Amino acid sequence: MTRGCVFQVSWAFQVSTNQEGLIVAALERGDLQDNVTAYAVQISGEPRLVLVPFINTSEPLLFNVSFHGLCYTVGDTRPSDIITVEAPETGVVFDIDPPIRTVFSRVNISYTEGLERRSMLYKDFYKGKTVFKHWLPGVCYRNITFQLISEATALQTALTSHSDVSHRPLHHRTVPFPPLNVSHRVLTLSRRAVAGGREAAARQEDVVFEEEEPTPRVSFNTTQNVTDSVAVGNGSRAEEEAEPQSYWLDPTEISPADRDEEFVNAVVSEYEDSNEPGSAMAVPAEVPVLPTRLPPVLLELRWLPPRPPTSYDGFNVYIYRDGNSTEMATVDENTHEFFTELTEPGTYRVQVTTLSSSGDCEARESSADTGFTFYLSPSGELLEELRERPQGVSVRLLDSSTAAVSWAPSAQNHNGSLVSVLSTTCLKPSLSQRMENTYCSEENSTSDIISNLTPGAQYRVVVYHTNGPLTSPPSEPVIIDIEPTGVRELAVYPLGPTAVVLSWQRPYHVAFRKYILQTFFFNPVTLASEWTTYYEIAATASVIATVRVTDLLPAWYYNFRVSMVTWGDPPLTCCDSSMVSFVTAPEAPHISSVDYSQGVLAVRWTYGELFIDLSHSRMLHWQVEAVGKKGPQRGYSVDVTRNAMRASLPLPPGDIYNLTVTACTERSRNTSVPNIIKLEPAPPRLLLAVNATHSSVTLLWSEDGVVDYYQVLCRPNWASKELKAGEPITSTAQVLTVSGLVPSSSYNCSVTSFSYSSASRPARITVTTAAKEMNPSVAAISALAVLSVLLISLLVLFLLVLRKKHLNCSAETFVNFASFERDGKLPYNWRRSLFAFLTLLPSCLWTDYLLAFYINPWSKTALKKRKLTSPVQLDDFEAYFKDMSKDSAYKFSLQFEELKSVGLDLTHDAADLPVNRPKNRYTNILPCESGPSLNPVPDPDRVLLNSDS
Repeated sequence: MTRGCVFQVSWAFQVSTNQEGLIVAALERGDLQDNVTAYAVQISGEPRLVLVPFINTSEPLLFNVSFHGLCYTVGDTRPSDIITVEAPETGVVFDIDPPIRTVFSRVNISYTEGLERRSMLYKDFYKGKTVFKHWLPGVCYRNITFQLISEATALQTALTSHSDVSHRPLHHRTVPFPPLNVSHRVLTLSRRAVAGGREAAARQEDVVFEEEEPTPRVSFNTTQNVTDSVAVGNGSRAEEEAEPQSYWLDPTEISPADRDEEFVNAVVSEYEDSNEPGSAMAVPAEVPVLPTRLPPVLLELRWLPPRPPTSYDGFNVYIYRDGNSTEMATVDENTHEFFTELTEPGTYRVQVTTLSSSGDCEARESSADTGFTFYLSPSGELLEELRERPQGVSVRLLDSSTAAVSWAPSAQNHNGSLVSVLSTTCLKPSLSQRMENTYCSEENSTSDIISNLTPGAQYRVVVYHTNGPLTSPPSEPVIIDIEPTGVRELAVYPLGPTAVVLSWQRPYHVAFRKYILQTFFFNPVTLASEWTTYYEIAATASVIATVRVTDLLPAWYYNFRVSMVTWGDPPLTCCDSSMVSFVTAPEAPHISSVDYSQGVLAVRWTYGELFIDLSHSRMLHWQVEAVGKKGPQRGYSVDVTRNAMRASLPLPPGDIYNLTVTACTERSRNTSVPNIIKLEPAPPRLLLAVNATHSSVTLLWSEDGVVDYYQVLCRPNWASKELKAGEPITSTAQVLTVSGLVPSSSYNCSVTSFSYSSASRPARITVTTAAKEMNPSVAAISALAVLSVLLISLLVLFLLVLRKKHLNCSAETFVNFASFERDGKLPYNWRRSLFAFLTLLPSCLWTDYLLAFYINPWSKTALKKRKLTSPVQLDDFEAYFKDMSKDSAYKFSLQFEELKSVGLDLTHDAADLPVNRPKNRYTNILPCESGPSLNPVPDPDRVLLNSDS
């Protein structure tokens, strides 16, 4: 049930709490205003303010509080009302589990100590828990209850609320302190004490004290009870008579189990003398080895009461042999000694505890270790527990898989030592990644040499001293870390200017956690060189590992190092010697512009980013190379320093070149995309005209670059019907004779170079032909022609005179040319006009005269032109040849000039066609169309030339 306190400031605004713990707020009619359409209630007290609107002003507003035990303030624009809400509490002793959303500031703890009821307020509760340090050890506290207390202050008024006690009261007993100064003595009884029985065992003169040593070690167990102790050493007969009876067997007596064993091991009489065939008695019987009987040993224990204030009722004595409980005795609080006989050899563990059992609480014993251990051999030898741990333990590594352990001498006697080795890194990786197979579990060895260690592993080494089966406390553990061996065969394989692949191998016998790949390079941003971790790779069972490294700077110097990191704490890293250096390949440059002028090619290019700094790059130089297609020298190259990104390369014109720019480093190179450039042919230079005659001229020129052929064209300097431009002449040589020119004329000759169907600018020269000279032969012929004209004129006159004299000739005497033409006897060509003139004369006159000179006017070959040269006799040929060869064969050239007039009246259109020009052997001797065509075809461009050429 929830309780609440309401401070009412205004009678109009009502706030209260109901039975369910809800806050109820209601508005009265006087709270409503005309100009307000909505109302809300502001509630504070929780970590955040809450504003709750009224759904209906005529109905109360209900608010469910989140926390119990807090002070809530509810209000509008008027003064606040304060309410305290708290909830009941349930819990357990020392561990308070308050209800959900309950806030409290203190806890009231009430309990009964003896007959008095006490209570205490606690405020130091952390997550519902606290530690009570004021209770006495071994005391029984009853009827323990808890109450939650919530406190608040409102309007200078302290508000306090207590929860109800709804849990069941509990009882609790504290642990008593252990007994102090527990000591023991182990006494070997004499033979006379054994024969005399239990009475002689109590006499002091018959007891031999062998060892005495106080010990403070203990453990917990349960056994049987003995109500009193055995006293030894004062020699008083009265004390011997007052000694209580022991509940344990006398070690000199034969136990029932021994009697049964003796009966079973006894020899049956009927088999003693049996010598029958097949009897086993024929074989000598083995003599049974009986266990050695332990001499009588007396254990004496003494202790002091626990330190006050401790409430206790007695002491428990526990004796364990080989880990099993053999005896348990309880003595009262006034008894501080205990005696017993030990009858069997083995390792004994003895413990004395304080017992507290009075009251309604459950009985409890002290938990501190107040026991000791010793070993009793079958021969009665006593080996005490070693209390001192080995000191000065050190481990020295002999190599990567062997170590030597050493320690300081001990003050206690011991007969051996154990070296315990455990790998602390074996079980850390998963089973699939585990590389260790030794010392995964703790292994003990009596040798001070540890072998089969794994490089890269971490081991914990502990040394124990041994005294028979007893071991001393362990030494301080020594942690040894073995460095890993590092990687081998670290190699770099380039993938491009900004990426490489690293590959390496690890030894098979090594343990590590991961690889760390580090890079060392000059950072152009920070202007510093340092080792930086690039990648971490988890260790695997694979012997070979590879990793791809990207985002590298092109043409940059890098150092790559791969280290092994172990699983140890702290981890070890090895090795700095596993390092390889590499220079990345440069990027391919990009040709940005190409310009050719005056035989020099100017090239510009870019590299990487626009503003890249090559001052720290490993770029050596640039190589600009142009490879031609037809030139006599195919390749042209030039080297440029890395800071310059331009170059000039002299190239012959007229060829097609494959232009590339290569970035070169000390180990690699990268070439740009080829740029195909075509250079226009250059015009011929040093154009000269030699051997100019009246009808021809020889042109000479020189050329740089690659040219497929030349085209020569001579045009007259002024237009004339008689002077016409000739057709262009094609030549592959750099000398050409142009013929067919008019004497004493001026011509403008041009020579154009052609390469890959591209023409150069023409080279021009003006030439003038020589006047035609009158040689003796021509003069004689001219004189004869004049004389012939005169004679013909006289003959014509003579004939006219004769015509007048022979007017009486008949008509039949005239020649009928019509009949001659019909019969095919009419002369051809120019002779037709001559004989047409003769028709004016009577045939009786002119035919007689012609026949007188043996001229047949009707023959087709009657008036053939006489040859210009005369035949030479064979005997005179040698003298004729020498005469013609004089003056650089001048007469031969004149004789050759005479041939130019041959065939001028004949057509040679087929030879002048552009397709047939390369077929002519001589440019000034052309075939004519006087003969029939061979293999005629419809296309005139494909007519085959006759053999006149």
